Amino acid sequence: MAKRIVLPLTDDTVASLKAGDDVLLSGTMYVGRDSAHKRIVEALDQGKPLPFDVRGQTIYYMGPSPAKPGQVIGSAGPTTSGRMDSYSPRLMAEGLKGMVGKGMRAPAVKEAMKKYKAVYFAAIGGAGALISKAIKKSEVIAYEELGAEALLRIDVADFPVIVINDIYGGDLYEEGKAKYRKS
Repeated sequence: MAKRIVLPLTDDTVASLKAGDDVLLSGTMYVGRDSAHKRIVEALDQGKPLPFDVRGQTIYYMGPSPAKPGQVIGSAGPTTSGRMDSYSPRLMAEGLKGMVGKGMRAPAVKEAMKKYKAVYFAAIGGAGALISKAIKKSEVIAYEELGAEALLRIDVADFPVIVINDIYGGDLYEEGKAKYRKS
């Protein structure tokens, strides 16, 4: 049975999650890809204010498509998380608690998750149209000139994800590969 979690994430909630847990997220998430991450980290480096308070938040690495009439958002599938790996440890140091995407994370990102108590969730690639049904509201909050890579705030209800990396070093991708490795 899936765990239901209300965002933003707390240390206690993050500590309760283990690699392999099915989770339904509800609340506010932010959407940002590599261009937005670069700008956020540059703002941090320059001591400038961020477009949102990153503490306790979850960022979804999403490749959105335009909404059809009457829809909140178009297809909303995950994009490859590795493109954000160079920025993620810095954001976790600032208080980011959750990341959603697809694909494996770099060792430095996994170490930062343990150090700063953050988790990485996977959304199912290829299921963007289905995932979009969990998004109830979407608005651009910064970097509008980036188009599809603008920073968004989305409200979600029962957004389906799986815990891939937990704060204990659990890694569902590594566990899966180990199950089928020939001795």
